[in-house]
Amino acid sequence: MDDKICVMSENLLNPSWRDLDQNELRLLLEHRIGGPGQFDGREQHPNIFYLPLAREACRVKLVFKKKVITRIEPGPAFNRSDWGRISDEIANRILVGPTKVGREFSFSSVRVPGAWTGAQSGVQILPPPADAPQAPVEMAEHPFILEFPMRTTDVGPITTYRRIQAHQRLSRLLNVLLTARVSAQLLRPEHFWAYDPATGTHSRWLQRGFFATLGKPVLDQLSPRAAEGLRVVNSEEYYPSLGNDYDGLSVPDDLDSAICRYRALTPKQREKFDRAAYWMDLASRQWTTSMSVSYASLVSAIEALTDRGQIHNFTCPVCREPCSHEVPGPTERFRAFFDAYAPGASLRPRRSKMYTLRSEILHGSDLMEMDQGRVLGWGPPWWHERELHEELWSLSRCGLRNWLQNPSEEVGPQ
Repeated sequence: MDDKICVMSENLLNPSWRDLDQNELRLLLEHRIGGPGQFDGREQHPNIFYLPLAREACRVKLVFKKKVITRIEPGPAFNRSDWGRISDEIANRILVGPTKVGREFSFSSVRVPGAWTGAQSGVQILPPPADAPQAPVEMAEHPFILEFPMRTTDVGPITTYRRIQAHQRLSRLLNVLLTARVSAQLLRPEHFWAYDPATGTHSRWLQRGFFATLGKPVLDQLSPRAAEGLRVVNSEEYYPSLGNDYDGLSVPDDLDSAICRYRALTPKQREKFDRAAYWMDLASRQWTTSMSVSYASLVSAIEALTDRGQIHNFTCPVCREPCSHEVPGPTERFRAFFDAYAPGASLRPRRSKMYTLRSEILHGSDLMEMDQGRVLGWGPPWWHERELHEELWSLSRCGLRNWLQNPSEEVGPQ
């Protein structure tokens, strides 16, 4: 039988590929089969995608359910020998592969004068190269090099994807674990007007971006450490001492173990934490644009770690003990999360107020005073909202760090 002749209902998706990242699968299929892909009758079949094109040119048909590929079916131009080679590549070179060191620039709200290496995690923080651009002021985004272990493959697009993803997630994790604001460059380009002091009173239309000599993006082992090390502080003293003392970046003494705890999360737990860390990162980026949206993002960071119909240490107001008598609403889940991970029973009414403000913002019934142009006329309303924002920011970072230490502490009604 010609190996192009096949049963169209056959599912080529191997169950052993369940741990394969969906984006990696798409990258490999486009790399080996071709692209860019095509819909055919999208109104009738919105979740079916054909590679490299539809109809007679189709080699494989991808069937999606929500965001997941649930079936891969052969098309008219399918070649079983080629598919055998792709399947072998996934099993022996994509799902397994040598672990190397990825590298990329991250940014800190304080300068990074030295290095830090996690003996267990394999993560390394390095100061920027001597020839890298430096901010002329202290309150800025100061570059540093972040190195981290990553599994590699000989398929270039997949290795690049893994490096970018690992770097973005690790930068967001450090943004939670360090007192300094840590960020990575935006993946989508942004253009804006900027004042250029060198030109006097003129402004320039610029693209946001940082360019410096990084060297190889993937190494066989960690780079040699800088002579000077970063200051390491006892974790019990580290987090209460917020503020920029201009001594440069410091790290808590349990940073290495905290990174390892993150890696030890189950895939579902890690997905939840990554969403929470994403919202924490976004809250910082949105601050100058909208205090209201920044505030709502902080609440979303907490909601990412709570389950609908299941909350932390929930006590039924009727039975006065955990039970299924009453399914808690979003406000109760929000308060219960902080009861478990940033306790303070006397603050429950204030945390209800926090969630109420978030609901008013997202439902379109209110904006924070700062976003309504009332900055110059600040008074009690303005000040109360600013305090709520700062308090929620501190509570959220504390809650995320404590959740990372005990992510399974979830009891309550199902």
